[in-house]
Amino acid sequence: MAESDPKTGRKVWDKSKLPSRYVSIGPQSAPHRAFYYAMGMTDEEIKQPFVGVATCWNEAAPCNISLSRQAQAVKKGVKAGAGNPREFTTITVTDGIAMGHAGMYASLPSRDLIADSVELTVRGHCYDAIVGVAGCDKSLPGMMMAMVRMDVPSIFIYGGSILPGRYKGKDMTVQDVFEAVGRHSGGQIDEDELHDIECAACPSAGSCGGQFTANTMACVSEAIGLAMPGSAGAPAPYESRDAVCEASGLQIMDLIEKQIRPRQIVTRKSLENAARVVAASGGSTNAGLHLPAIANEAGIDFDLNDVTDIFRETPYIADLKPGGRYVAKDLYEVGGVQIILKALLEAGLLHGDCLTVTGKTLAENLENVTFPTDQDVVRPVSNPLSSWGGVVGLRGNLAPEGAIVKVAGLKELVFKGPARCFDTEEAAYKAVAERDYKAGEVIVIRNEGPKGGPGMREMLATTAAIYGQGMGDKVALITDGRFSGATRGFCIGHVGPEAAVGGPIGLLRDGDMITIDAHQGLLEVDLSAEELERRRAEWTPPAPGSGSGALWRYAETVGSAVGGAVTHPGAKAEKKPFAEI
Repeated sequence: MAESDPKTGRKVWDKSKLPSRYVSIGPQSAPHRAFYYAMGMTDEEIKQPFVGVATCWNEAAPCNISLSRQAQAVKKGVKAGAGNPREFTTITVTDGIAMGHAGMYASLPSRDLIADSVELTVRGHCYDAIVGVAGCDKSLPGMMMAMVRMDVPSIFIYGGSILPGRYKGKDMTVQDVFEAVGRHSGGQIDEDELHDIECAACPSAGSCGGQFTANTMACVSEAIGLAMPGSAGAPAPYESRDAVCEASGLQIMDLIEKQIRPRQIVTRKSLENAARVVAASGGSTNAGLHLPAIANEAGIDFDLNDVTDIFRETPYIADLKPGGRYVAKDLYEVGGVQIILKALLEAGLLHGDCLTVTGKTLAENLENVTFPTDQDVVRPVSNPLSSWGGVVGLRGNLAPEGAIVKVAGLKELVFKGPARCFDTEEAAYKAVAERDYKAGEVIVIRNEGPKGGPGMREMLATTAAIYGQGMGDKVALITDGRFSGATRGFCIGHVGPEAAVGGPIGLLRDGDMITIDAHQGLLEVDLSAEELERRRAEWTPPAPGSGSGALWRYAETVGSAVGGAVTHPGAKAEKKPFAEI
């Protein structure tokens, strides 16, 4: 596809099979080239492959503020490989700022909008490849979904984590601030101390520092093979990230030449590898939504229960917050995601033959990685924190489609108590803030699912307040919504079917006895099938959460949590991959 010009030594590309031929080659492309000349492109650049450099840069939050700088390094690498980088940006909704109020309705829908916006940009301008740089939670899976959907050569880059804050001699993250709100409402700290904590928690650019959703999906990007080895590790402020970005920009040109595409990389086996690393690291329950959504883009059946089956048989080895002691920077300093992958590979828990963006297999990428024994951030598989994953699935008559719970850091894995039902997160949070709940209760928050919200809000404000009040091990919480990767405690999310479509969670009443057994994978209510059917016959659907705009459109198209809350049929219904136009 590319040859060296014998006179100049420069690489000359044959673009006859690349999408950008439609806007750059031949007399019919003269109007298009006129626009490129207007932006200062040369004839030589126009004849090169067009590489979309997509970032989620914005000034909404620290997660994304460093991405513009990193994009410039990507473009440098693309140019060094005789490519033509075309930078563009897409949105993010930053969960830490959207959390605990109506802004959270926008969070999960933003994942699909990010994927859609990257698709439409690439499709409309006929880009030949994608290098995507993402920072905050939903932008990582959104960017990876777009790559697999378009199936042009692609490389994912994580923008990097925030540096840990320090307060009273201890590392801290934004999770500590959310929990401090609960401590404040419980009278344990005053406003001055709360202010000191909020000022200390987030000292730099970068995504939240624990093994929350962003760092979980960053680990996924390496495990699934869409990111360069070691690229997920360095914190956002480190200028070493620029070298990672430049190398990714150079490598994308090799992928174009060899036509190595995402659907060759994202396979059933690589998705299983990704699920392994989530479980081994005690990662975010949100991976149970995002992995099926990525699988959908490749036309692969891989739902929440497939993910949690792998979680259950995977040892939990990385001692990371929120359930453990360490943050992302600590993991980076002892070897990063690669040492988790190496430990799992050596234990026979990964498919080492999966292709990656290096053009090599996962096993080949890890060949020279040595698991360090002089650290305790990541344990060997032979001495895990627990013999099964930090995140597990639950099913039963209260969750026929399934549910998910993070057990990393939990001491007790069985809970039984009476339901205390709330129809919105706001109602539940008000009760918690006023301490209007009792030890032993199972707090139920419903009508917060993908359709019911709409948007499947995270419940971090409520769960953090419970934990901050010292009640984290005294109550359980279940919801058809989601939890933040920073959530800890006995909190069960993604309960399906959701209340808005008549799922059993919508039929519960105060006092119904609920049993949660993470050992057995059970989520049951002590009601007969006949009683549930009787209540269903009396049930009336709640009013739609939104009557117009993006949230209305999302509610009209979104599927259930078990399938990843996706908004389109995926590759199975595709007429022709964009890469083959």
